[in-house]
Amino acid sequence: MAEAAASAEAAPSLAEALEREHHEIDAGIEAFGTGGAPEAEREALVAAIAALRRHIYLEEEFFFPALSEAGLVAPVFVMLREHGQMWRTLDALTLELRADAGNPEVRTLIRELTVQLQHHNGKEEQILYPQADTALDGQAAERLRTFLADGELPGDWVCQRAG
Repeated sequence: MAEAAASAEAAPSLAEALEREHHEIDAGIEAFGTGGAPEAEREALVAAIAALRRHIYLEEEFFFPALSEAGLVAPVFVMLREHGQMWRTLDALTLELRADAGNPEVRTLIRELTVQLQHHNGKEEQILYPQADTALDGQAAERLRTFLADGELPGDWVCQRAG
């Protein structure tokens, strides 16, 4: 019993876990073009793109519905719109990377994505994430924690505002 309590205390809050994902994704994107081995940089960027798509999925499927029910409809609407913008940038970036990772358009799209993330993440971290541990009931919070730990993006899933 004491071990379970200690484990619960050691676990990060949902807000901390979501914010940590932001930082990990940012680091993967920032690794591209830093003078390292080109293939390693490309792999880090591809992994960051996949992680961002997964992160968008977990927010839209597990987090935003509870926030909307808690009355945060307008901020969730803004986040969904921004997800759609980022998703389209990710699609373009993925196509360019497949064609030629050295193409200057890749760097242009990375800059565009970075700006989108800076604006988006700041709002999420200041407005929505502080609500994570109170807006989600126990079952919803547990589903989100489980997905954070080992969930995978369904192969055919596309964010709500992508099209």
